[in-house]
Amino acid sequence: MQTTDVSLAPRLPSAADLKSRWFGLSLMQQFALMGSVVLLLGMLVIGFWVSKQIENGVLRNSAAATALFMRSFIEPEVQELGVQANLEPDSEQALTKLLSGTEFSRRVVSVKIWKEGGLVTFSSRKSVAGERFPETDNLKAAWRGEVAAEFDALKDQEDARERDAGIPLLEIYSPLRQNGTGRIIAVAEFYERADQLKAQLNRSILTSWLVVGSVTLLMLAALSGIVVRGSRTIKRQRLALEDQVRHLSELLAQNKDLHWRLQRASRRTVEINERYLRRISADLHDGPAQLLAFALLRLDSLKKRVGKDGDPKAQEELDLVQSSLSDALGEVRSLCNGLTLPELQALSAEALVRDVTAAHERRTGTGVEVVVEGTAPTLSQPIKIGLYRFVQETLNNAYHHAKGQGQRVRLNCRENRLEVEVSDRGQGFSAEARPNADCGLGLPGLRERIESLGGGVHIDSRPGEGTRVTMYCSLDNTSEA
Repeated sequence: MQTTDVSLAPRLPSAADLKSRWFGLSLMQQFALMGSVVLLLGMLVIGFWVSKQIENGVLRNSAAATALFMRSFIEPEVQELGVQANLEPDSEQALTKLLSGTEFSRRVVSVKIWKEGGLVTFSSRKSVAGERFPETDNLKAAWRGEVAAEFDALKDQEDARERDAGIPLLEIYSPLRQNGTGRIIAVAEFYERADQLKAQLNRSILTSWLVVGSVTLLMLAALSGIVVRGSRTIKRQRLALEDQVRHLSELLAQNKDLHWRLQRASRRTVEINERYLRRISADLHDGPAQLLAFALLRLDSLKKRVGKDGDPKAQEELDLVQSSLSDALGEVRSLCNGLTLPELQALSAEALVRDVTAAHERRTGTGVEVVVEGTAPTLSQPIKIGLYRFVQETLNNAYHHAKGQGQRVRLNCRENRLEVEVSDRGQGFSAEARPNADCGLGLPGLRERIESLGGGVHIDSRPGEGTRVTMYCSLDNTSEA
């Protein structure tokens, strides 16, 4: 059993291979290939068209001249065909004499006289005289009064003897008219020797092809020169553009690296600031707060001794001092509570939001609606701190500026994006009327904190429609670097 190694068979390139090779060529190579194909096709079309026009023109001129020449000899001898179907013997003898041994016979090798219906009433070759043949298109055209010609074809049934001559012939059909009336009474068919005509046609066609080819080559050369210069210019510009793109890419990479470093430094700064705030809170709690509490205790003891002496004015002064110290102690403790964050490490985003809103409710005695949409992934510590401070600060603003009316917190986590919206139904404000509204709300520092995490803050408020503050942050890079 004979087997064939299929792996040795040539593999035709696929469309993808051809496309890859094409786009791998330079602009000049692409133009050279495509331009050559287009110009070659154009040259062939124009060349064949011009050759055909030359051939038709030469044939028409030659046929018209020969027909005029032949009719001057033959037409007088066939006038009886206007009233009868056949020639008289004298007329046939005159035509036979004309076609033998004269300059006319050396030029024309065969003649036929046709009547309607394809009847050959006379022929220099006696074998076809009196026979009928199918009417050809050229014969029909001659009956309509046209001079028709066909070069070296001789494909009709009645051309068998002429084809056997083996020489190029010009077959001409010319109408023969009746004297006086101009009515077509017959059609003369001449077979003229076309040796010189064929040579003339070949020279004309060759010349036309040389002209068309030369013009095509000149066009291709001229266009190629333009494309070469353009291709060189494009290549230089492309190289320059690639250098610029490479340089800009390097700058962009450096900028992204610096931006990431800045965000990382900002996050670390947030943590450091929180540690400092925690330390300050502890220092206030352990220092001034304890001293104020001790002063209040001593003041109670002093009030008892003063009360024994019964000096009402001194008692009043001591009450005023005790009230001031109590207020100061409350303020210090409030500062301590505001500066210190709860333990956030183990809290989820939802638990964190609920924790800070619960603290706000206990401190202000107001209610806050909490809406949670989606489930947030594990947040990094800087984002947790930013989230806690954002909700804390915006709820404080809602309490102070909107009297706590309609306080609402909406947490939305989807598609690696954290979005928190804090709104109220207070009086609101106009951004045009209060261009420095951020300063009044105390949010500039908070905005910078959120932006350092790669997020942003948006404030939307209209008079009589309340205020809505939105924080958004991408969670694609939530881990600490």
